[in-house]
Amino acid sequence: MRVGHAIAGAALLACTAATASAATITVATVNNADMIVMQRLSSQWERQTGNKVNWVVLEENVLRQRVTTDITTKGGQFDVITIGSYETPIWGKQGWLVSLNDFPASYDYDDVYQSVRDALSADGKLYAVPFYAESSFTMYRKDLFGKAGLTMPDHPNYSQIAEFADKLSDREHQQYGICLRGKPGWGENMAFVDTLVNTFGGRYFDMNWQPQIDSPAWHEAITFYVDLLHRDGPPGGPSNGANEGQALFATGHCAMLVDATSIAGRVYDPSQSQVADKTAFTAAPVAKVPNGSAWFWAWSLAIPATSQHVAEAKQFLAWSTSKEYVKLVGDTNGWTMAPPGTRKSTYANPEYLKAAPFAKAVEAAILSADLKHPTKDPVPYTGIQYVAIPEFQALGTQVGQSIAAALGGQMSVDEALKRAQAAALSTMQQGGYIK
Repeated sequence: MRVGHAIAGAALLACTAATASAATITVATVNNADMIVMQRLSSQWERQTGNKVNWVVLEENVLRQRVTTDITTKGGQFDVITIGSYETPIWGKQGWLVSLNDFPASYDYDDVYQSVRDALSADGKLYAVPFYAESSFTMYRKDLFGKAGLTMPDHPNYSQIAEFADKLSDREHQQYGICLRGKPGWGENMAFVDTLVNTFGGRYFDMNWQPQIDSPAWHEAITFYVDLLHRDGPPGGPSNGANEGQALFATGHCAMLVDATSIAGRVYDPSQSQVADKTAFTAAPVAKVPNGSAWFWAWSLAIPATSQHVAEAKQFLAWSTSKEYVKLVGDTNGWTMAPPGTRKSTYANPEYLKAAPFAKAVEAAILSADLKHPTKDPVPYTGIQYVAIPEFQALGTQVGQSIAAALGGQMSVDEALKRAQAAALSTMQQGGYIK
């Protein structure tokens, strides 16, 4: 452990000179396990630099709202914000973020996967550095599959997933065949739903920006989703988001979970999971086409242009996203908890590969994600589980609310998609995309 601390300290000193006077930076971040680890380990950065971190830790939907409001109004509440591959290029082009191309050579930008850097860049400038990157895949209980005489394919389709879920559901014992996100939000239920729509052959818009939500592909995908969760999902579907799904799986209540690859480390960690030795994984399911069946995302750290502590914020980012930080997490929290998906050196590390049997599958999923060809038919946008236009943050959440209402039985799938289509049409007209 002392070796890891020394390495982290050396990297820090190489990154920037110590500030002449202590500063307090305010960091807004999401309340997932990886960020909680960063919050805990940041005390080392504070001791090494004399600076302090004021943490604002929020649920995902709340974080997006608070950060978006602050950045668009130039409120200046935060020195570091946690954002993703959707917001970063858009906000960078607007001049709302500080460019991060000037870290010292010791940071080793080339060690960060090119596709991840590209997703966080605009006009050749890097506007956020990745804390971790993820795709999506299928985790399943190999003990339950074995007991039922079932075999999970290397590349399952959704018909097979539904059959498995039907056979493995045992509601009397609170065992559910499958857990999927249902909580409304463009980064919550729609992160999964959008991949489902993609692989059923759907898309948000045609090449003329005409909404395509009230289409046969969307109807088929959402009907499948709602019916599957009604039959084989846990109760309270519209309340189950990313964290809830992970908790249900880790406590043994889900036979399958299709979700972010980044949760694998926690599910395989015996201190956090009751099924660490009972879990296996395979690719994200496909329905009709492979396009966009697995998502791409990078939770990343950026500095608003309104920050009064840019030097200290850069210093913190260089520390918290470095190769040395990855090693620090591995040494102190176990290698399954090392931030995944960002650095080549992580996937060349024998300690990580030994501890994380999912490592190469996660790396392959992230590197194969194609943000430019997410759908069967051509589209005028980039992004797999999002549409990379400023209006999508609000629109995606509106659509997610309609889908959640259908899941919760407040309206039919037909009504939900009609409402979502109307919202998309209004958004595109107001934004000047269509007349």
